[in-house]
Amino acid sequence: MATNNGDLSWGFQPVGFLTGASQNLAGAFPDDRANYLVSANTASRYQVQWFSGGITEAQEPSAGNFVSATSSGDVVNVIFTIQAQTNVSNGGTYQTIAVIKKSRDIANRRYINDEAPKGHRFTIDISQLIADQLNYSLCPINKGTWQSNEWGGMNGGLVMQDNVLNGNSAMGTPISQFNVSRNGSFRNVRVFYNAEIINADGELETLNLSRTSQTVSYINSVDQFELDPVFYSYSKRRYLFDGINQSSSVQHNFLTRCPNTGYNHSQTPALIKPIQIKDQAEFVQFFMRRSTLDGLNTATDTSACSGLAIKIECFDYGNTGSTPTDEFYLIDLNKNAATRTVSSTEVLAEYLNQNFIQNISPYFINNTAATKKHTTTRTTFPYWDDYTGNKITDNTEYYTVALYRQRAFPSGSKLEPLRASNYNFFKINREADNEPYGDVRFHWINSMGGTDSYTAKRDVVEGLSISRDVVARKSSDRRWMQADRLTNGGSLIPDADYISDTMRGGDIYKGGREVSNVNAEKNNSVYTEPLNKSTAKWLQEMMLSPNVWIERQSEATEYMNTVNAYLKPSDKEYIPVIITNSDVETVNQEQGLVVFNIEYTLAHKVITQRN
Repeated sequence: MATNNGDLSWGFQPVGFLTGASQNLAGAFPDDRANYLVSANTASRYQVQWFSGGITEAQEPSAGNFVSATSSGDVVNVIFTIQAQTNVSNGGTYQTIAVIKKSRDIANRRYINDEAPKGHRFTIDISQLIADQLNYSLCPINKGTWQSNEWGGMNGGLVMQDNVLNGNSAMGTPISQFNVSRNGSFRNVRVFYNAEIINADGELETLNLSRTSQTVSYINSVDQFELDPVFYSYSKRRYLFDGINQSSSVQHNFLTRCPNTGYNHSQTPALIKPIQIKDQAEFVQFFMRRSTLDGLNTATDTSACSGLAIKIECFDYGNTGSTPTDEFYLIDLNKNAATRTVSSTEVLAEYLNQNFIQNISPYFINNTAATKKHTTTRTTFPYWDDYTGNKITDNTEYYTVALYRQRAFPSGSKLEPLRASNYNFFKINREADNEPYGDVRFHWINSMGGTDSYTAKRDVVEGLSISRDVVARKSSDRRWMQADRLTNGGSLIPDADYISDTMRGGDIYKGGREVSNVNAEKNNSVYTEPLNKSTAKWLQEMMLSPNVWIERQSEATEYMNTVNAYLKPSDKEYIPVIITNSDVETVNQEQGLVVFNIEYTLAHKVITQRN
C-alpha cells in the first residue's frame, strides 16, 4: 500500500488545541483556537501541511523521490471531504456535501532573498459551501419550541414535494419525507483529508488516509470584527453554552444582540425590551455544545444535567428589590434534547451540539405554556412539577428570562438548578392599540443566527405601487351592428338564440388600448418609538437581515389554526416582507434619540388577473 514521503499534518482548522512548539502554527497565532461555534459567513480555512526532507514550496514533487522499498512518494494533491449533519448527539448520519481536490498553495517568498519556506501547504476555505447548507429556523407563533432539531422547525430549505406522500398505500401517510432539506440554523461539520502521491512512473496514486478534523458547529451568524472577541479569545465565547466551563459565575448570552441583558437583577440594562400581553411569539435561542456541569461534585457522573429550563421571574410595580414576586420555569425546549441513562436516571446527553429555542412571550406563558416549578422529588425526566401560582398578572411591571440547568445525581436526588446565562429583561407595555390601525410586529434573522422581534406602533401607512402593461388591439367596425333575427314573415325576433353576448359591429366596450397585465406591490411604512443609541444599533440589524417577517391575522391564518391547531397554534402567521429602506440613521448627536421609519413591501406580490 502506497504511503507518502515525510509527514502530513493539519495546519489551519477552526479548532485546535496544540500549544507552544508542538503546534505547526506556534508563534504566529494563539495556542488555543477552541471555539466550537463558528460563523458560516466568515472565512473558515482548513490547511494540510506536507514536510519531506528539505523540499520547499517552490519545488515540484518528483517521481524520482519515489521509494520503491516502502512505496512512498511525494504528495501532489490533497483531497478534502467535507461532511455535515444536524445532530451529533442523536447519532444523525453524516452527509458528504463536497469533495475538493487541492494542489499546493502558491509559493510564498522571503522578502530578503526570495527564499521559499519548507514544505507544501494545501488550503481551502469552506465558508461559502457551509453557508449554502444553512438558512433559518422559525418556531411557529404561540408554540413552545421547534418540532425537531433535525429539521430546524419551520426551516428555510427546499419546499416539500406536496404531491408525494410517504408510505406504500395509495392514500399515503400524513407526513411526506420527500424534498425536505436539513437547511436550518446550524450544521455540525467535520473534514477528512486524503492525498495523492506521484510514483516512479509519474502516475498518481491515491493513499488510504482518513484523517479527520475536530467537529465544529456552524451557525448562520455574522461576526463583527470590531465587536466580537470570539475572533481572538478562547475565554470570550459568550454565545456558546459549554458545560466544561460553565458555572454560576460564568454567564453567557442568548443568540441576540438586543441590549436588554444584565448579569443580575439589580442592573439596569440599556433596554428593558417592551412586550405586550397579547404577544404570542417572543423567543430566546441558544447553542449548547455540552450539558455536563464539571466541577460541581467529584463523584462519578454527578455533574450530569437532568434537564434545561427557562426561568421566568416576575416583578410587580413597586418591587424594587432583587426578589421576584413570582417565579416559574418553561421546559418545552427539552422536547428535542438527546438523553442518556446514568444509574437508572434519565439525563441529558453529554454532548448535545445543537440549537435550542423557547417561546417566552406573555400570551404563551399565560395561556399555553406548561409552566413548572423546581422540585427535588420528581423521578421522571425532566424533573419539574406543575406550577399553579400566579404568572404574568395585571400587577407585573417586568419579567426576566434566564437559562437554568437541573443537576441530577445518579441516586435520583436533585440539587437547585444552576443559572447558565445572563438575564434578559422584558417590560410589559400596556399601551392600548392605536386603533383602527393597530401595530406592526416584525421578526427577523439577527446577526447571531437567532431570531429577534420588535413591535412598531406609530404612524402606520399602507398603499399600493402599481404598473400596467398596455397593448393596442383592433377596434370594432362601428358602421355595422348586429340586429335581431328576421323571420320568413318579415318580423324581428328580439330574443333570438345568439351564440353569446360577444361584440359585433357597433359595440365599443372592447378594443383600442387594453391592459394586458397589472403589476402591483403593497408598500407599507411604520415608525418606531424614539430609540436610544444602543437600541438603534440593535434594531438596525432588521434593516440588514435577508429574512424579515411580520405577523398577520386573516381568514386564511384562522383557517389554518382550525385545521391543525398543533402545527399552527395561533390564528396569526408569519408573512415575509422586504425592507426597502436605502439608509437608516442610528446616531444623531444633535437630536439625541432617533426614530426609524421602517419601509417595507410584502414578499408575496399582489395577484392580479391577466387579460
